Amino acid sequence: MYIIAGLGNPTRDYKGTRHNVGFDAIDAIAEKYKIGVDSKKHKGIFGTGYIEGYKVVLVKPQTYMNLSGESIREFMDYYKINPEDELIVLFDDIDLDVGQLRIRKKGSAGGHNGIKSIISHVGTQNFMRIKIGVGEKPKHMDLADYVLGHFSKEERPVVDEAIDNAVKAVELMITQDVDAAMNLYNQKVR
Repeated sequence: MYIIAGLGNPTRDYKGTRHNVGFDAIDAIAEKYKIGVDSKKHKGIFGTGYIEGYKVVLVKPQTYMNLSGESIREFMDYYKINPEDELIVLFDDIDLDVGQLRIRKKGSAGGHNGIKSIISHVGTQNFMRIKIGVGEKPKHMDLADYVLGHFSKEERPVVDEAIDNAVKAVELMITQDVDAAMNLYNQKVR
């Protein structure tokens, strides 16, 4: 069994923002595999289903980004999963170009407060993750304003393609292994 968690902020105000690209990825997985992500428990919205025969729990923590670890820990405890082998987290990364993916088996939070919270609550940095590039913030702009802003018209198709690739990467991580996904998707776009 896998817990696949996308990070973001609840409420309509944040829908479609750079910071909610993890939620968008969960929605894309749910749509492809016809998994309803509409049940509420453990401080999150979730749904259970199958990806290529493997049982998955899709999770969108509703704690706001900085407290994501609270929800993920509760799901892990409930389903008794090992984070090193059965947890995949999808989230935004400002250090990557818009649409670039970076898949890792483990690592630090790299300044991302949602990942800091997960590491703190889960007790390890060793869990699989897919970083989805949202681009570097302009020098004149506040970081919060940037990540809570929307993609430009030109960026949106690139981000949508990255989300599609993130769905395919999740499939590879589950059906083969994380290395296969890293080899295929850890490349510069264009």
